[in-house]
Amino acid sequence: MYFEDKLKLLLSSRHFLIYIFTNEEERLENTVNKIAKNEYPSNVYYWDFIDGFQNNPNYAEKSRRNPLQALHLVESLDTSIPSIFIFKDFHVFINDTSIIRKIKNLFRKLKNSKIHILITSSEIQVPQLLRDIITVVEFPLPNEEEIAIELERIFSVMKTVPYVKIEDLAIAYKGMSIELIRRSITKLIFASKSNKKIMEIVSKEKQQLIRQTDLLDFYPVSNSLDDIGGLFYLKQWLKKRSNAFSKQAQTYGLPAPKGILLVGIQGTGKSLSAKAISNQWNIPLLKLDVGKIFGGIVGESENRMRKVIKIAENLAPCVLWIDEIDKAFSRTNYSTDSGTTNRVLSSFLTWLSEKTKQVFIVATANHILHLPTEMLRKGRFDEIFFLDLPNYKERCNIFQIHLIKIRPLTWSNYDIQSLSELTQSFSGAEIRQSIIEAMHNAFYEKRDFCTEDIIDVIHEFIPLAFTDNTNISYLQEWAKSGKVRLASK
Repeated sequence: MYFEDKLKLLLSSRHFLIYIFTNEEERLENTVNKIAKNEYPSNVYYWDFIDGFQNNPNYAEKSRRNPLQALHLVESLDTSIPSIFIFKDFHVFINDTSIIRKIKNLFRKLKNSKIHILITSSEIQVPQLLRDIITVVEFPLPNEEEIAIELERIFSVMKTVPYVKIEDLAIAYKGMSIELIRRSITKLIFASKSNKKIMEIVSKEKQQLIRQTDLLDFYPVSNSLDDIGGLFYLKQWLKKRSNAFSKQAQTYGLPAPKGILLVGIQGTGKSLSAKAISNQWNIPLLKLDVGKIFGGIVGESENRMRKVIKIAENLAPCVLWIDEIDKAFSRTNYSTDSGTTNRVLSSFLTWLSEKTKQVFIVATANHILHLPTEMLRKGRFDEIFFLDLPNYKERCNIFQIHLIKIRPLTWSNYDIQSLSELTQSFSGAEIRQSIIEAMHNAFYEKRDFCTEDIIDVIHEFIPLAFTDNTNISYLQEWAKSGKVRLASK
């Protein structure tokens, strides 16, 4: 485990103060005890504000509700005996002037000793005066191997045979803490659900967990690439990378795909494509509302972006869908927000270029010319696709897809060719809306809808290509200049 090796190195190199960012106290304690027993022989002491010191009868309950006294006890021990002190939630007190002074005094006195202080916290709050003497590390969530070991242990203790492969469950639980996994799997064991139900329940629990962050949404998807009419080159590109996150691809030496930017006219299937990618590749879909990134407090927006990146990487492999990215990172925002947009963009682009985790970005934009040029350069995204208004053949396909879903037995009775000829300059979303409007009209008259109903709606319909003709024409000409890859034939 990477964290164990890092912590052992810090202890061996006499790092006196180590600040560990984690929500998993119990799992961290087990890890520290393992190191203290096998790798770096030490006495381990625990302190918290309510119960004081624990794990040693000589100091039981000492320094209860007194963090300064707890530090005094550290100073009083024999410095030649290797000792690790774990101070829980100590970030609450670390900004106090007397605590800062005491820590600095301890550091000067004990920095070459075999005594170590580990501060555990669910948030990082290191005072400026202590930043030079404190080392901050993050205790990562369990990986697939650790989750699989814990699942096997639980099934063994409960004397139960799993309904689902341990490997599949481990992947499904990725991004969750050990404690959450224990509660979830115990509930599932007693519920005796089927394989499919188990995976659905795990997905819903993860969905609820992610929504609590108030930054990302976990999207359960049912759309496939077959639900998208046209976009031949985009579909072909995606199908070739269907197994790009597999172990076989890694063994082959293939780098994981970074992501794509889908640019085009509204209603041409950009959002639907993001959902279909998740389904096609069989990996979870996270949706980022970029508007939630920007907060009022200085530095808050950058912290939120880092949090989004961390959540996505914990859930990897996954698809991170950023809808209408042009609205958040428009060039016009730069001069009105004191540089916040620029700093958040810089953080995002750096991660996009350097990320090693299997997070596939699907960003969508309606106005590519509003995006900063540094986002469009090669290396940021694997490819930039332009989604134009559907041609005749694609419109036939779109009508067929929607009619088959609505009227699976009688869809062939509709004159799809005539409807496709009449809907030139219609987007896929507008074609769907014309069918729905025809259904409303027929339903009101208490009969089934027919081709003529759809034609009547089409004659009255004013597509976006007419109301926003100037911008759409300009975008189409720009796409034809060869600066972007076309999604359709």
